[in-house]
Amino acid sequence: MAQLIYVLCCGGTIEKVYSEQSGEVVNLDSKIDRYLSQLRLPDVKIETVRLMNKDSLEMTQEDRDLVLNAVRQRLAAMTPIIITHGTDTMVQTGLYLLEHLIGLPVPIVMTGAMSPLGFERSDGLQNLTESLLAARILPPGVWLVMHNQVFPIDQTRKDRERATFVRA
Repeated sequence: MAQLIYVLCCGGTIEKVYSEQSGEVVNLDSKIDRYLSQLRLPDVKIETVRLMNKDSLEMTQEDRDLVLNAVRQRLAAMTPIIITHGTDTMVQTGLYLLEHLIGLPVPIVMTGAMSPLGFERSDGLQNLTESLLAARILPPGVWLVMHNQVFPIDQTRKDRERATFVRA
């Protein structure tokens, strides 16, 4: 039987698209399902949930509460949860979850991208696939998975100069 994994989508760079009208890279539409459908996942059932489609710098306290409540609603299923999120405040949201979800029974994996899915040299698909594997093998807790690295959320920070995450 296939293992269920929830993917909660918040937007961020991983979901951004180029807008011909404005000439900007913006959050307009979700792309996660299209990319997940291209992967070979014979023993995994993925349920995506679109919570929002925002740049993480625009996220509010109400948005973080929405993420927290969405996670709480799914914990009873005892299945891993992946959260796609903008990298600028990913750690902040992860720490908020860690603070409010005591005794987690499953891993919660935060991931995103420095360059949007579908853009040349995007790290989005790599981070998404690594998160799917990590969610199946990590112990309960809140984790950040990007660029072939796994960090406990409270032991990482974004290194803007290197465009990746490092141990804090």
